Amino acid sequence: MIRYERFFKLEANEEKSRLMMNAFGFLMHEKEKGISGYYNLPIDGENLLKEINSYIIQEDEVYQNAENIVVIGIGGSSLGAKAIDSMLRHKYNNLKKLLFLENPDPVSISKTLNRIKKHNSIFVVISKSGGTIETTSIFKTVLKEFDMDLKSEDAKRVLIISDEGSPLCKFADFYGIKAFTIPKNVGGRFSVLSSVGIVPLSLAGYDMRNVLKGAKHMIKRFFNSKEEHIAIKALYYCKNYQKTPINVLFSYADFLEDFTKWFIQLWAESLGKIDKDGKNVGLTPVAHIGSIDQHSFLQLIMQGPRDKTVTFIKVEDFENDLKIPDISLKYIEKTDYINNHTFNELINAECDATKESLVKEGIPVDTITLDKVNEENVGELIAYFELLTSYAGAIFDINTYDQPGVEFGKKILVKKFKGN
Repeated sequence: MIRYERFFKLEANEEKSRLMMNAFGFLMHEKEKGISGYYNLPIDGENLLKEINSYIIQEDEVYQNAENIVVIGIGGSSLGAKAIDSMLRHKYNNLKKLLFLENPDPVSISKTLNRIKKHNSIFVVISKSGGTIETTSIFKTVLKEFDMDLKSEDAKRVLIISDEGSPLCKFADFYGIKAFTIPKNVGGRFSVLSSVGIVPLSLAGYDMRNVLKGAKHMIKRFFNSKEEHIAIKALYYCKNYQKTPINVLFSYADFLEDFTKWFIQLWAESLGKIDKDGKNVGLTPVAHIGSIDQHSFLQLIMQGPRDKTVTFIKVEDFENDLKIPDISLKYIEKTDYINNHTFNELINAECDATKESLVKEGIPVDTITLDKVNEENVGELIAYFELLTSYAGAIFDINTYDQPGVEFGKKILVKKFKGN
């Protein structure tokens, strides 16, 4: 179960009601007409899980001997799976390792490759377009490093995830490599609940059926008009984006750090656009981990420019009863008040105290509280942020799902290597 609480007010008026109704209608239109397909991924996921199971049965020897699932992909092709792996890994035993080859950093690539061997790894190559330069370059490096012959049994150690008909899918077909496809109407940063995330996470041993169940529940309730808090939050952000353009996600658990990175891509790449009137709009995401960043960034929020909103994510029950020992240390007795309390109590009290201090300063704050970290809550949390992003995009009247600004840089990169 997840609770959503806001500590700011949105004064109702006719214009705001109209904007909310129009935005909701636009998202309903997107869903019904298939303009954006992520709304249907939790439903479509059942067939995908069957396809994954068939692959595991067919390639039983390769799968059973695999200790590592190596994901070769970047951005939307890796961040979501990485986030879920980080959030849930501590709850499982006997998972296969998930390793990510993302950035074309030679030190990082070499370090990761030194940790694996061909015979105990499955390589999952992910690129929606099928031609992502970082991904294809790293894949070539893997083939050379392990002397892989794709006309041999080595092909069974490779999986491809891409758009149907993409260059990467054509490559897979040529070599007889198993390929999973991504719906064409699902953008990379909204694709974590497609084959992009479901395949590697399922192969690692995660219960993705319940992740999909949580997302499905949230999306169903949203379109049944039972999650109005999403609309209110999105409208508040969009109506005040010039005054408070910076959205800080303050997550009180180390295992949420990769989730915050997923959020940054989702929020920034979706909402930083030029609207139909030629105006630059957007909301700048900033992500921090509590209580670590209470000792740094919090000072700026409290007494710096009042240009920020803050969303807290806290976990009510970490399901870990580690206690602060009842030890009194000479000269630091003043900290004894916390003795015999759990770290669970401490980190959540710090979250609450920080939130209360910001509320007193009049800083717009809201809180997302997970009763515990489990598969359904993770799925719901992902769907929540995706819906919030789409709603904000509809209010801004932009294309939430393209990224023309990113494409400019890609074209310049090609010229640097190929020339004019």
